Amino acid sequence: MQGPQFELDFKPAHGEAVPVADNVQRITVNNPGPFTFHGTNTYIVGRGSVAVIDPGPEDEAHFRALMAALKGREVTHIAVSHTHRDHSPLARRLKEATGAIIVGEGLHRAARPLHEGETNPFAESSDMSFAPDIALADGERVEGDGWSLTAVATPGHTANHMAFALEGTGVLFSADHVMAWATSIVAPPDGAMADYMVSLDKLLAREDRLYLPGHGGPVTEPASFVRALKAHRKMRERAVLERLRAGDRTIPDMVKVIYASTDPRLHGAAALSVLAHIEDLIEHGRIETDGPPSLFGEFRLVL
Repeated sequence: MQGPQFELDFKPAHGEAVPVADNVQRITVNNPGPFTFHGTNTYIVGRGSVAVIDPGPEDEAHFRALMAALKGREVTHIAVSHTHRDHSPLARRLKEATGAIIVGEGLHRAARPLHEGETNPFAESSDMSFAPDIALADGERVEGDGWSLTAVATPGHTANHMAFALEGTGVLFSADHVMAWATSIVAPPDGAMADYMVSLDKLLAREDRLYLPGHGGPVTEPASFVRALKAHRKMRERAVLERLRAGDRTIPDMVKVIYASTDPRLHGAAALSVLAHIEDLIEHGRIETDGPPSLFGEFRLVL
């Protein structure tokens, strides 16, 4: 969903290894869509001995393009930012082909337990079979010939979302946490708005100069962009409260107004984003409901 900057001039160059920073190449999967923009970005870090970040979905053409780009180079590590099916499944095949070690935060899990009778709307999008060879904690590093990646835990989009900092360069692989083309989807129960906002503050405390995201092109002024993302989320929060003051009681009614200019194909994701805000506002005692909050529940302001 559109955020503080909407990037229209990104050239995906599907199947080509495009240099995007010193010692970094990007190959974009040809899997465009409303949630993936022009496709998922896979990154190759290093020269002779390399790491691959987010190998992508099970896609034959992308696997061949990736293997062609890696020809003559040793792959020592496969780093996975999170376990959505457009980012992680190809890790297993790439490991079989190269012998590389898979690293990531951990198994896919929800940010909170499911309520009684609740189903996870993103269950089919989750790679439940992913298991890293090494589970990285925040701040841990993996190193290769001439490169070092530090894990930066950034939950919010998913509970196991992790960015990777390329040490000594100011480059952060921000995956789906921060992207130039759209705001990240924060959809309960997989994601949590409170976690997402804390993760934004965590990035603001860093001094990265360039973000290379999971979809779309680079974020070239990270600090100002993240501040704009925070402002955008706060604006959405205020919009939810304003709709409640105006008499709306359900999420579908709120979405019709708040996301009136958004592609209707994204209204389902928008509803989940509103739910994420509502869960956070309930936690802070500003909204109340009878029973667990849900997409079809009724809500009211706390007087």
